[in-house]
Amino acid sequence: MANKVSSFLRSLLNMSDFMDLEGAGASIRKNIYFRGPNVFILVCAIIIASVGLNVNSIPVIIGAMLISPVMGPILGFGFSLGVYDRHLLRESLRNFGVMVAVSILASTVFFLLSPLNMEHPTELLARTNPTVYDVLVALFGGFAGILENSRKERGTVLSGVAIATALMPPLCTIGYGLSILNWTYILGAAYLFLINSVFIAIATFVGVKYLGYPSVSAEPGQRRNLTSRAVALVLLLMIVPSVFSAIDIVKDSNFRIHASRFVEANKSIGKGFIYDYEVSTSSDPSTVTVYLAGEQLTGEERERIYTSAAEHGLFREQVILRDDASTQRDKTPDSEVIKSVLEHSDKQIQALRDSIAILNAKISLYRQLGADTLLTK
Repeated sequence: MANKVSSFLRSLLNMSDFMDLEGAGASIRKNIYFRGPNVFILVCAIIIASVGLNVNSIPVIIGAMLISPVMGPILGFGFSLGVYDRHLLRESLRNFGVMVAVSILASTVFFLLSPLNMEHPTELLARTNPTVYDVLVALFGGFAGILENSRKERGTVLSGVAIATALMPPLCTIGYGLSILNWTYILGAAYLFLINSVFIAIATFVGVKYLGYPSVSAEPGQRRNLTSRAVALVLLLMIVPSVFSAIDIVKDSNFRIHASRFVEANKSIGKGFIYDYEVSTSSDPSTVTVYLAGEQLTGEERERIYTSAAEHGLFREQVILRDDASTQRDKTPDSEVIKSVLEHSDKQIQALRDSIAILNAKISLYRQLGADTLLTK
């Protein structure tokens, strides 16, 4: 039985019958170059992606990633490390630099000339705060990419890898940052692009070693160890900041969830009610500002709120109460306050109706019980 299971697993995981290493190597070497049509295709893809980011259109951004040729030099870099091909390594790095320069130049020019001003550039902002999750996407995307390149019959995996790892949007975001001289955008997007590029290359390197691609040159053991150490160092330098960023995002997300549940649990407080709230995760510690309408809170009611906040994982200093709606909430339009008041009134009316319905049901039950008692007598 054990032999059958082992045989089944070997046949299931066997890849040698499906690989074309020679053809894959030739394809990777050919696709690292940016010459002629590839340059124009790259510029077109960058402009399309910039338009998508400019108007916050995800389908347009995805379309740009599908036609972009940016994966070539990155795969070539990882492949050259795996087969110890110095010439391919130099060519891959040079073409990678050309690709980055052309992309940033094209996106910068576009955003300088674009008449659209982005009040809420959500898609651009999403490219400025990389986390360890981006590392995982790039790593497993790189594995999928080298496996797809190595298959005899290639499908659409590379297109999926291009979309998942999102190499184009960070380059466009760098261009946008340069057009408005915003270093937060520039550095955040550059870090995301480097994470994607480095970990795709690292995954390619590991995949090449695993699949057994033949080495181009016989490197001495000492040099191979040096290469492995260099790869490990790059991994460490790239992944540590992203881990801290991911931790911050998780903390912010958890705080927002706790704040939302706390507000929902305290919609009505005495003769007042919460009509709005704001969460700030940029401060230390994070805070939730609660805006109340109706009569001002008594000391006992305030303590009750703080107790409820503690039950929802919030500290006293993280809860800021604003119970003077007329002076403390200047940013909220009157219509929003009126809407909240009406919603609160509707809820109170509905609660009264429910209470009346329950009382009517009880009265009917008592009457029925009374009638039954009389009949039995």
